[in-house]
Amino acid sequence: MYVSFNLSFLIAINTKAKNLYFCKFRIKIYIMAEQLKVIIASDHAGYDLRRKIEQHFADRFSFKSLGTFSSESVDYPDFAHPLAAAISSGEFERGILLCGTGNGVAMCANKHTNVRAALCWNNEIASLARQHNDANVLVLPARFISDELAYQLVETFFSTDFEGGRHERRVNKINSCE
Repeated sequence: MYVSFNLSFLIAINTKAKNLYFCKFRIKIYIMAEQLKVIIASDHAGYDLRRKIEQHFADRFSFKSLGTFSSESVDYPDFAHPLAAAISSGEFERGILLCGTGNGVAMCANKHTNVRAALCWNNEIASLARQHNDANVLVLPARFISDELAYQLVETFFSTDFEGGRHERRVNKINSCE
């Protein structure tokens, strides 16, 4: 994976004739970056979209897929709990869960300490889940969003930082009842 930076700068050139010339330069710098390790899982309803997400982001993320590995009916807790356990233990920093509505896997994941799974269906919610809640698991409702929207939500979620500040105090209170 490559990270790119665009740099623009102005250079003043003084000539013998005492004329000043300004030149504007733009440089694009590419830096090789390590792929982010992301754990991902789904039930049968999210199987097709999960596979598409893994393919779409293969050059950006190193995925560990917990399945399911077909569209045959399965029980979503069997996939949500292992993913949440890996986030809770610190083995992975971020994850993606998918099921039909997203509700079932979100409920399972949020039972685990230090897991903040956010059900997202538009970019603003995905952004705010990261900015205000420091969400570490993106939950997608596979039956209710398009492939393109799913890609946008993944992009938004993984490119948005936690704001901290007043939000950090609130996030710390999430685990305080355990």
